[in-house]
Amino acid sequence: MRHLRRHVAPSFWPIHRKEYAWAVKPRAGPHPLYRSLPLGVVLRDMLGYARNMREARKILSWRKVEVDGRIITDYKCPFGLMDVIHIIPTDEYYRVVSHPVKFFTLHPISEEEASYKLLRIIRKQYVRGKAIQLTFHDGRNYLITLKDVFNPVEAASYSTYDVVKMTIPKQSIEDHVKFEPGVWALIIDGSHVGFYGKIEDINVIFKRSRAIVTLKSPSGEVRRTILEYVFPVGREKPLISLPVEVTGSAQ
Repeated sequence: MRHLRRHVAPSFWPIHRKEYAWAVKPRAGPHPLYRSLPLGVVLRDMLGYARNMREARKILSWRKVEVDGRIITDYKCPFGLMDVIHIIPTDEYYRVVSHPVKFFTLHPISEEEASYKLLRIIRKQYVRGKAIQLTFHDGRNYLITLKDVFNPVEAASYSTYDVVKMTIPKQSIEDHVKFEPGVWALIIDGSHVGFYGKIEDINVIFKRSRAIVTLKSPSGEVRRTILEYVFPVGREKPLISLPVEVTGSAQ
C-alpha cells in the first residue's frame, strides 16, 4: 500500500493519532516500517524544527540535513537504529538508539562520535574473487577479501549477529564485536526493549536466531530475550555513548 493511516502507524511514532487521518509512510529502504521513522516525522515531531510536514519538506530541500554523512532531501526516507543525523545550521548530531519507554530516542552525540556507527551482520555469503560479502541491518554490503578461502579460522572470523564499528561515510571497519558471553549489549525489540547489560548466557535450542540470551545490567537486574533482539555494543565498555535512561548512570 502507498498510504498509511495514523491509527495503524507503529506505536512508537510520536504523532497524534486522532488529529489527522493519514501519516507519512516511509519509502522502501534500509530499515523496515516497524523499526523506522520517516525523516519528516523526525524533524517535525522529535526535533521540533517544523510545525507541519510542508515546513519539514522545505527544510530538507535546503540540503541542510545529513544522515550517515550524506545529504538527504527525501522526507519519506526511513530513519532507524544506529543512524546518525546531522543538522548542519546548528551543528547538532544525534544517534538513534533503543529506549525502554519510547522504543527509539535521539541521543545527542559529539562530532567525533558521529563519524562512525555500529552495524549488525544479518547475512554472510561467499562471492567471486575469494571474498566474503557481509550484509548489515541498514542494507549496506561490505566485501572482505580472504587470503585463503579454505582456511576455517579466517572464513569464520565474522558471523551473523556480530557487530562492526564502521566509519561513515567512507565505510571502513575499525572494530568487531563478536556475539558471545561477556560483551555488553542492548535489547532492541520486545517487551525488554532498551535494556542494557552484559551477556551472561546464550542457550541455543533449535534455531540460533531464537536462542535465549540472558543479560545482566550494571545494577544486577537480569533479563532474558531471544538472540534476534540483542545488539552487542562493546566488549569492556560500549563503543558508543548511551542515554542515562538506558545505562542507569552517566557515561
